[in-house]
Amino acid sequence: MPTITTTDDVKLHFTESGSPDGRPVVLIAGFKAAATSWVYQRKALAGAGYRVIAFDRRGHGESETPDAGHTMQRHGADVHDLLEGLDLHDAVLVGGSMGGNAIWSMTSQFGTARVGAIVIVDQTPKMLNTDDWPYGFYDYDASTSESMFATGVPDTGRATARSKGVVRIGRLVRAMDVRRTGLSISFTPGELALLDDHARQDWRAAVAAVDVPVLFVAGRESEFWPSDHAPAAAALNPLASSVIIEKDGHAANIEQPAKFNAALLEFLAASAR
Repeated sequence: MPTITTTDDVKLHFTESGSPDGRPVVLIAGFKAAATSWVYQRKALAGAGYRVIAFDRRGHGESETPDAGHTMQRHGADVHDLLEGLDLHDAVLVGGSMGGNAIWSMTSQFGTARVGAIVIVDQTPKMLNTDDWPYGFYDYDASTSESMFATGVPDTGRATARSKGVVRIGRLVRAMDVRRTGLSISFTPGELALLDDHARQDWRAAVAAVDVPVLFVAGRESEFWPSDHAPAAAALNPLASSVIIEKDGHAANIEQPAKFNAALLEFLAASAR
């Protein structure tokens, strides 16, 4: 089982596939999701000649769960440790949900020297709704900021299982490997601490600062925020663009993998140096 060890001595598990000499694409999953959730992307990327690396963030999948480091700052440092540990250059970082904001944490701390492009999958750079940013988590504002994520991720009542249909739900079950691992609906203290820290961040300045191409992907039927977060985030940086996938939810890469993969591969080709 391949691992890298972080600067605070935590072992992070990762998998590799595709061409060892191809451009590296690093897949970073979201909250409570493992590297296996990229099942629909790994084959497509490998088939296109990329070196595909999917890793489990600390406290996720097969990586270690330490007592400390359950912050977005540390998760960003972990991404940097992976890039350095594998000596990756011109890497494409693809982050789903919270994994996307771990990328902004990394670039804000360490820059983009090893990064060639960034893809953010259905993640707003600012969770808190304010007058200048109405694209945050539904109903999360100053009046609910202390209670919204106190016990986990609240149900927004949007994009129900029935509305998704059997095919999309089946893809989610497979990608999350629910039959083998189950999917805990409880939250550890470390997970709650990470979720709270994630919800309080504002990464708009980090988005504006990066000097590499960025693609923001949104699911039109995202459970968590308006899909307009993607074009709004892209407007922060002249190197950024966005795409909204119809009949797609928060897990945009899972529910509509063919459409997502087409957008991803087109962006990767355009961003090649």
